[in-house]
Amino acid sequence: MRSAVVLGGSHAGMLAARALTESADLVTIVERDVLPEGPEGRKNLPQAQHPHGLWSGGARAIEELLPGFSSRFQEAGAHRLALTTDMVALSSQGWFRRWTESHHMLLGSRDLLDATVRAQVLGDDRIRLVERTQALGLEGTSATVTGVRVRDHDGVERVLAADLVVDATGRASRAPEWLKALGLSAPQVREVNSGLAYASRMYRAPQHARHGFPVVNVQAANRDPGPGRSGYLVPIENGRWLVMLTGTRGGEPTPHESDFERFATEELRHPVIGELIAGAEPLSGVAFTRSTSNRRYYYEGSRPWPDGFTVLGDALAAYNPVYGHGMSVAAQSAVALRDTIRARGWGSPGLARALQKAVARPVNAAWDLATGQDVFYPGATENGPTLRDRILAAYVDRLLLTATGNGRIARRFTDVSSLERGAHVLLTPSVLLAAVAGPLKPQLTGPPLTAEEWKAAVPRG
Repeated sequence: MRSAVVLGGSHAGMLAARALTESADLVTIVERDVLPEGPEGRKNLPQAQHPHGLWSGGARAIEELLPGFSSRFQEAGAHRLALTTDMVALSSQGWFRRWTESHHMLLGSRDLLDATVRAQVLGDDRIRLVERTQALGLEGTSATVTGVRVRDHDGVERVLAADLVVDATGRASRAPEWLKALGLSAPQVREVNSGLAYASRMYRAPQHARHGFPVVNVQAANRDPGPGRSGYLVPIENGRWLVMLTGTRGGEPTPHESDFERFATEELRHPVIGELIAGAEPLSGVAFTRSTSNRRYYYEGSRPWPDGFTVLGDALAAYNPVYGHGMSVAAQSAVALRDTIRARGWGSPGLARALQKAVARPVNAAWDLATGQDVFYPGATENGPTLRDRILAAYVDRLLLTATGNGRIARRFTDVSSLERGAHVLLTPSVLLAAVAGPLKPQLTGPPLTAEEWKAAVPRG
């Protein structure tokens, strides 16, 4: 019988398990917690209190694995927002216009997203969930992993044999230690840490702003001296807004409720988010997090690499959450897992190495997007931005400026940010010429909210 074990039952693990059902007869998900039945908070997932989104590239990947997912997610209350039609965004180079739809985002709470995915994945008889169980290490040799040692809630240790073990345990992954225990060298790793902290709070949206309201985003100007501060207002299910405020070293928000609205109004580059939440009802306290560094393990470059073992999700690469790419990349990596096994055959020699290279490809685009911005904050890396970083950043800034007044270039940006296409689309001759020419329309002087949206969100007495 063909068997696989997936370590971790969160977003990446669930999708990886689903991807493996095409080839394996039994897929066992090992989860240290007890997973909730519905859209409820879970232990050891504090980031669920902050905004999450699925770019269309990630949503399409989930749809491939779980047909009908997008419809179910929206039926449960999630919002589908068009890019950039349903966005009010201040980029580092100015306000974006609300151009005709190019791509889209699906927005809902992390609890709702996980519940929607989990219900369909665990409805598959080929998938078995083992809860309250901790992974201790890999079984096998430096050439081949044959299973994983686990300990259940009663302290009993045992070995789960498997043809393939997938590590989807997130930022807390112990894969480097496990590989070292098999006699293998540690992987190359890079970290870009802007020192960013973020604070989120839930609000009940005003009555007439609970449906059809856009995302509002005030981004940092990360090439300016000093800390970068950003804000995000995200519509989610049940007529709520989830608002996140962020700041890098020296400009962090605080966890204090009394300071939340002040930071949104006075510390961001524009006070629009503070103005919008001033009339909204707070539904929660402030959730505060500091674990936001970009960290990337280059397992695909490790030699030798054992058969029977693959790492994906945040265990492979974790990003500054303000870019919202983690869940979409995990979905695309799960599709890559499925497609590579389909092409090479289950158990074929060198399959695990091919899998590691395949799941790394979706990581690269998101990694470049995140680190290409964060590397400019003081202290983010030991040596600061490289010459390559500076050249690319100058070009990106010019494109962002052009995109404020050129819908075609704005679409090229959403091609990349939505993970629908690679960054190569920003280097075509027509895009290069457009960058030289600059924006075709004058810059907006304020947020492009309509009069109706202002009236709905900030009702006057």
